[in-house]
Amino acid sequence: MIRTVLITGAGTGIGKVCAHELMRAGYHVLFTGRRLDVLQEALSEGEGSGEVLACDISDADGVSSLFATIEKTHGRLDVLFNNAGIFNMGKLIDEISVEEWRRTVDINLTGSFLCARAAFSLMRRQDPMGGRIINNGSISAYVPRPGSVPYSATKHAMTGLTKCLSLDGRPFDIACSQIDIGNAASDMALLLEQGAKQANGDVLPEPLLGLQHVADAVRYMADLPLSANVQFMTVMATKMPYVGRG
Repeated sequence: MIRTVLITGAGTGIGKVCAHELMRAGYHVLFTGRRLDVLQEALSEGEGSGEVLACDISDADGVSSLFATIEKTHGRLDVLFNNAGIFNMGKLIDEISVEEWRRTVDINLTGSFLCARAAFSLMRRQDPMGGRIINNGSISAYVPRPGSVPYSATKHAMTGLTKCLSLDGRPFDIACSQIDIGNAASDMALLLEQGAKQANGDVLPEPLLGLQHVADAVRYMADLPLSANVQFMTVMATKMPYVGRG
């Protein structure tokens, strides 16, 4: 049986590369994100089975409609990769507007909650019961960068979401994992290679991690039987400042 995986933020960066890897691995991949044209282009670049379902994951009604379509069309969902998110940094807390804070929380945290909520509901009702939720955390889920209050707060919260889903999912064969990625070479992180502010105030270039390494890790996590789980995985550029950051 072909397994179905939903990837949020699948039009670019980490989401797109992971979608292509899972297509090659034989999954039917559902690409979702806000921009239909970007998703369609991403799908056309892959090799394998997939389809596009545009959705703003911060919109509760939109997410409900998305999962109703998945259930009606496919009858089940085997894997959710909660990948969509935005990255902001470089401002102290009193320089951050309430609108900036809310936008980051709406996408990074509420969007992940809404998708996990809908996936959990479907996974415990489908036959056979169960599935896997993989949350995209961050190095910043543990050690923040300077001036990153909204982003780091949402990524710390993602760890709590992962732990609660892991616990609550046990009776229903729903496994939940978190992948914490450091300096992946997506568009969001390319500026780090030019120079990133360090805890002591210096601005230094940082090495990046190839996106295919992230895709390989996500595929490994997705391929596991539901009796096994990678609770947390950190994949990062070897020489980036993490151990000893600060």
